[in-house]
Amino acid sequence: MSDPISAFVDEREQRVQSNASNAALVAAAQNFNTESNKAQYSYNFSWMGRPIIQYPQDMIAMQEIIWNIKPDLIIETGIAHGGSLIYYASILELIGNGEVLGIDIDIRTHNREQIEKHPMFKRITMLEGSSLSSEIVQQVADIAKDKKTILVSLDSNHTHEHVLKELELYAPFVTKESYIVVFDTIVEDLPEGYLPGRPWGKGNNPKSAVYAFLSDRTDFVIDHQIDNKLLISVAPEGYLKRVK
Repeated sequence: MSDPISAFVDEREQRVQSNASNAALVAAAQNFNTESNKAQYSYNFSWMGRPIIQYPQDMIAMQEIIWNIKPDLIIETGIAHGGSLIYYASILELIGNGEVLGIDIDIRTHNREQIEKHPMFKRITMLEGSSLSSEIVQQVADIAKDKKTILVSLDSNHTHEHVLKELELYAPFVTKESYIVVFDTIVEDLPEGYLPGRPWGKGNNPKSAVYAFLSDRTDFVIDHQIDNKLLISVAPEGYLKRVK
């Protein structure tokens, strides 16, 4: 007699895999991605009272990763309102272990105050400064020291140059079977100028940085199964798994 739990998991994996060849579904998702980004859809959500500025689909994917690998440390560049920090800390709170390290070049006073008085702040440390500075990277190294499992999320400046440098600096912290997740790779797939005034666009964005980063290394791979599962995401081809 077959195990119904295993059968369900197998069916789900096959269904997710088939999404890539479902032209109508892929087209519908691409249309939603384009129009929803134009409408700033990601700004509509919060987690435990803090604006999260993420797509729910990506947050579910992050929850699955966090629950599966149970990281001792999650490093995130880009804090904004702190919703992602609170979200990651809350998952770690359910697990009963782990801490979150947030880095931002400018942690605004009103956001810092709200984050610091949140009940999940007990699992959060924040560093103010450029994620590319040697001083910040050294502080991260000190905090990451002796941590068994580390997950990294990049969501700060979205130019090619900045993200590529972040990938080079923070990939070494990622442990095998964990991930470095690069947000806003969707910029490459959106119409040029969809958000006027931003210094990034087609050919100069997180996805172009991912491609450059992966071009000469084999220790990280794009987890296309996550892409096939989500379809609607701001991080297509941005879920990079460390395989060796």
